[in-house]
Amino acid sequence: MKNLRNLYLRFVEQSRSSAVSPPAHRTDAGDISQTIKGALASAGLDTQSGLARSVTDTIERALASAGLRAPASAIPARGATIDGCARDVTPADCVRDDVLIGPAVSDEPVRPGEFVTRSFANDAGALTYKLYVPASYSAASDARVPLVVMLHGCTQDPDDFAAGTRMNALADEQGFIVAYPAQEARANGSKCWNWFRAEDQARDRGEPALIAGITREIAARYRVDGRRIFVAGLSAGGAMAVVLAATYPELYAAAGVHSGLPYAVARDVASAFAAMNAGRGGPSRMSPGPGAEARLGSAIPTIIFHGDNDTTVSASNADAIFQQARASRPGGTALQSTVFRGTSANGRDYTRTVLVDGAQQPVIERWVLHGAGHGWSGGSHHGSFTDPSGPDASAEMIRFFFSQPRGGSA
Repeated sequence: MKNLRNLYLRFVEQSRSSAVSPPAHRTDAGDISQTIKGALASAGLDTQSGLARSVTDTIERALASAGLRAPASAIPARGATIDGCARDVTPADCVRDDVLIGPAVSDEPVRPGEFVTRSFANDAGALTYKLYVPASYSAASDARVPLVVMLHGCTQDPDDFAAGTRMNALADEQGFIVAYPAQEARANGSKCWNWFRAEDQARDRGEPALIAGITREIAARYRVDGRRIFVAGLSAGGAMAVVLAATYPELYAAAGVHSGLPYAVARDVASAFAAMNAGRGGPSRMSPGPGAEARLGSAIPTIIFHGDNDTTVSASNADAIFQQARASRPGGTALQSTVFRGTSANGRDYTRTVLVDGAQQPVIERWVLHGAGHGWSGGSHHGSFTDPSGPDASAEMIRFFFSQPRGGSA
């Protein structure tokens, strides 16, 4: 047992040092697993015993967190179950308008009202995420619930973002599940989603594939209504929400973008900074990369928030998202526009533009927050990058999401 413990401690130390290495080094995991099994045998332990399984499971989780591989128990045979479908990030047949997903049996059930950390892995890599299941959720009920995927901004994490947006409190009020994927520092030193890289702007690749996989995993494990899955984000998270709206329109029923950027407007770090600075000495107009419009697929309803005094991501990006969303919708130029002006309860002036289709259904909203900087409108001071004086972006996004025909009612 002493030898086994020493092996485990050495492995943990190696895993920590491996955390700074790219996921390409996952092939070492097989050798590590064989070494573990040999150590268990030499210690006189049956590899199927409770203690041995506990040690092995712990090491497997450490492997996943180090980006080496997912826990063996979390990788089903391809296509064997609904959960396997989720993890493999297969095409649109996993989620259809006429199919209500879930539930599958969860090996780590989350009790209603809990906020827990989970891990996910597929061919694109591995991520952790936090999951909040509202207090009203009941696995015994036949009622299906919405799912909202929240993507944090740079330097943030799920706990910070949840505190700042207060989305979990809204989930309790209105009965939906919330997921918060967590960007890895080894993937981006500032924990920004890599929305600007070509490999992270395509379907079934990179970070979009990982986030879509997390979404499908949750939908498979809980009583989620496949017609009411939404994605929203702030800053780099808002830009990644746009990427997901463009690449997985059959999965997400609507998108919320706060202080984000349009799809395929950048291809590397240099062009990302140029896009962020557009209108402040940068390019005078937003120019998505070649073929961006053709890659958008079927546009989904979108709600946009941006402060017109944002010195981190120029507000011209909100205009570009608005125009891109409009141009990508069938008959987009025929959408009717109505403009509202108002002031929040805490004194923030805003201009709200609503585009409706021929059925008078709102399909695009843009909120210009006058005098606001780079922060979640109406957010809590308990989180970073928030503007408590603004209208409540969280509540308005949920209102917009649930107003959609696919979204139904709360």
